[in-house]
Amino acid sequence: MENEQKRTRKKFPWAVILAIIAVALSGTSLTLSLMDHFKTATPITFVGGGLDGNSANYVEGSIAEVANRVSSSVVSIVTSIRTRSFYGSYDSEAAGTGIIVSADGYILTNKHVIEGANKINVVLDDGTTYENVQLVATDPLNDVAFLKISGVFDLKPATLGDSKTISVGQQVIAIGNALGQYQNTVTSGIISGVGRSITASDSDGSNTESLEDMIQTDAAINPGNSGGPLVNAAGEVIGINTATGSSAENMGFAIPISSVKGMLNQLIEKGKASRAYLGVYTVSVTPEINKNYNVGSDFGAWLYNGEGSAVLSNSPAAKAGLKDNDVLLAINGVKIGLAGSLSNLIGEYKPGDTVQLTVMRDGSEIAINVTFGEYTK
Repeated sequence: MENEQKRTRKKFPWAVILAIIAVALSGTSLTLSLMDHFKTATPITFVGGGLDGNSANYVEGSIAEVANRVSSSVVSIVTSIRTRSFYGSYDSEAAGTGIIVSADGYILTNKHVIEGANKINVVLDDGTTYENVQLVATDPLNDVAFLKISGVFDLKPATLGDSKTISVGQQVIAIGNALGQYQNTVTSGIISGVGRSITASDSDGSNTESLEDMIQTDAAINPGNSGGPLVNAAGEVIGINTATGSSAENMGFAIPISSVKGMLNQLIEKGKASRAYLGVYTVSVTPEINKNYNVGSDFGAWLYNGEGSAVLSNSPAAKAGLKDNDVLLAINGVKIGLAGSLSNLIGEYKPGDTVQLTVMRDGSEIAINVTFGEYTK
């Protein structure tokens, strides 16, 4: 594919306006193609060593320092979309943002940023433009897409933090291509809430999508910021900016970064990606749910389906021995509902990974090992 890719050293004329304000997804099927996977692939940079950057705070001058450091890992994404109207067909442009996650060219963004695109260009912070960038995978259950620039080895990847340990009131910054015109705009604020469920729509409201377990922030997220990073004071990406609030000011939302790490790891290791799969219907447990239905816990995921069994036949859950009315409390010790939803916590793992589930059954806690399957639709 290298002969189809042009690399130029020019500044892109930022005369494009993002037409899609929030999320407009057309389906949940996995899109996957294998493109230029190199044996010398550089691993994704994850925070480690027992450190947690979510405990850090911004101090005088540190916002500028962190923004300057992270901006080199933030790209603008410009797409060409074929539009049909009464007067005929024509190509229109839209813009969004992406995050470099490997030195050899993997880019993380929102699925709606590249929806319907017949051409994808990526522009680095220094103005370097890559044309004909390839879409290599999408998350079938989330507004997440993965791009690949071929033939590069020296990009600067962002450091990905741990969204499971974020807290309300924590200071954050958002970086992105604001309004599709202003490259790497930086806004600051706090995490206003966690675990939010929202219904996002495109600009005319014709398409809607329900998104779960979102991070709410008052850091300004404008059209064009979609796909950019939400960053903590340690300079770690903790979320993917996704939607702006339509009914209130100072309200934006981001996808927790931990929920995409499983697919990212697969791309780096194998050049392909699919989602880990458990195979259950669940109800998110709250103190109110526990009070009304006496499920035995104030948090977790209750295996309940009013129209049949909550455990799908021949699924990893069934093979592991999970049963209707079990309450899943934790995955490898991480509490479900307190650190993230069941779906997002599963997103940290790959098909074939084995984890230990802490399960409440008939009033007692038990441990059950389960090996995730591969999500197909």
